[in-house]
Amino acid sequence: MTNPLKKAGLLPLIILAILLGIVCSIFLPEWMVRIFVTFNSIFSNFLGMFIPLLIIGLVAPSIADLGKEAGRLLLVTVAIAYLSTISAGFVSYFACRWTFPSLLGDDMGALDAFDSTADIAPYFTIEMPAFINVTTALVLSFVLGLGCSFIKGNTLKSFLDDFRSIVMLTISNVIIPCLPVFIFGIFLKMGAEGQVVTVLGMFMKIILVILVLHVGVLIAQFLIAGTICKKNPFKALATMLPAYATALGTQSSAATIPVTMSCAKKLINREEIAEFTVPLCATIHMPCSILKIVACSFAVAFSMGMSVDFGLYAGFILMLAITMIAAPGVPGGAIMAALALISSMLGFDANMQGIVIAIYIALDSFGTAGNVTGDGAVAMIVDRIRK
Repeated sequence: MTNPLKKAGLLPLIILAILLGIVCSIFLPEWMVRIFVTFNSIFSNFLGMFIPLLIIGLVAPSIADLGKEAGRLLLVTVAIAYLSTISAGFVSYFACRWTFPSLLGDDMGALDAFDSTADIAPYFTIEMPAFINVTTALVLSFVLGLGCSFIKGNTLKSFLDDFRSIVMLTISNVIIPCLPVFIFGIFLKMGAEGQVVTVLGMFMKIILVILVLHVGVLIAQFLIAGTICKKNPFKALATMLPAYATALGTQSSAATIPVTMSCAKKLINREEIAEFTVPLCATIHMPCSILKIVACSFAVAFSMGMSVDFGLYAGFILMLAITMIAAPGVPGGAIMAALALISSMLGFDANMQGIVIAIYIALDSFGTAGNVTGDGAVAMIVDRIRK
């Protein structure tokens, strides 16, 4: 049977969940609202328990896979992709720091409704403590992934691959299908507590800033690539537009690889460079994804009166760029991989994570399209260095 979620797409379901949550908050009695608040409480605890497992299951085998490919070209491509990704993260941070105080100044405290202890409480909850904290899980993932890339045995690597399959199955069949219900419950509770109008207005401001940043980052990437390769950057960007349009529809970097590769081959002299860089960058080059995550996280933290210091976000961005290589190839996969760092480094609880997920997925297609378009700029630079 066809999975109805895959058929409909996650974005329409998230939008529907937000709208239904707002509408239902008008007439549903409090006892019924508490049913969904109870579900959200249990689901939040499950997420907290599952996040360390998600990190180990995705990061460790991804690092092991990268380590198998030797050669200077691999290191060059990874370095360029990582630099591009963290640069987008820092651009997003400084842009948010410059714009959000004036844009969101009137919305301070608007997200108090996401406090899990506020007003409407669940009927009960089920505690699910994680067996290992997030930081330890990240370190363990790096040790296991790097170790697997150097040893000759395949037993541990096979175990990690199987464990990744289990984690992916859980994400696809449990977490992703539950997200619309979770977000419905968040907006239902928020509407019942009278915060919905202010928060929706804040959403529109955040989305506008992110879309402008997407365009700016893409232009900057091709200006740099065009300068290095001595080519017209705007003509090169226009050449990648078919990949951008395809990614808008597929919401998947992996599914867009054939089109991205075809466009990239028109930009460079050696086709094998495109055949090497494009599939690799589909996994490790996530500038527009990290841009969105940083902007959404900054907006939520700022509105809640939490710390948005540069030192905190600098560490967050540097670690997030590494974690992005483990992002699963499903709609919203990047934000799923980022939840561990959002929780451990920024101190977001599950309800705050839920609002970040909602904003992120609303722009998921644009983030994916920006990522694959930027892969063309990386291919140009790698081709120039190779020559």
